[in-house]
Amino acid sequence: MSIGVLLVDDQELMRMGLRLVLDAQDDITVVGEVGDGAAAVEAARRLRPDLVLMDVRMPVLDGVEATRRITAAGTSKVLVMTTFDLDEYVYAALRGGAGGFLLKDAPPAQLVAAIRAVVAGDAVVSPRVTRRLLDRFLVGTGEPTGDPAVLAALTEREREVLVLVARGRSNAEIAAELHLSTATVKSHVGRVLTKLDLRDRVQAVVLAYETGLVRAGESA
Repeated sequence: MSIGVLLVDDQELMRMGLRLVLDAQDDITVVGEVGDGAAAVEAARRLRPDLVLMDVRMPVLDGVEATRRITAAGTSKVLVMTTFDLDEYVYAALRGGAGGFLLKDAPPAQLVAAIRAVVAGDAVVSPRVTRRLLDRFLVGTGEPTGDPAVLAALTEREREVLVLVARGRSNAEIAAELHLSTATVKSHVGRVLTKLDLRDRVQAVVLAYETGLVRAGESA
């Protein structure tokens, strides 16, 4: 089946370049393109694309609020495109339901792989990049903003796995550190997501920071 993608960016040249890359793929079809967040919400409702490729800084309605509205509707997944100088918007977008983020200067192959990954239900933000993002924007925020009581549903081992996920470890690295198989770690991660009602490991990292399980800036 072809993956339907809605392009959202206020720069026409950017949309043109993205369309050229994506239309060249056998399994991806650009179903529409718009130049602001309000139009994106309407187009997502009307076209029901598999994925919305979302810019963050746009007129009328920014990509963060557009992401919240689109993901709340539950019809499309969102992949945010950004530059590092807009990281604060990316963090807000991740909290708003985005499946991950990609830099605007990413090579075409990375863009295509990211789209496929998000549609398949995976996060495309690497654990280490996620940690740098959160370290930068949660440092100095004071007390945790989330309720640590939600973590009571986890076993001690699942808490250990969540801590390591939040500290930027891959499944293979967690397996080596805890002397488990990679398959076992993957199962633990899956149970953490299920118990905490989280969509992916990006949301798991955010929750770990917000509940104080992991503190921004602390050593791994």
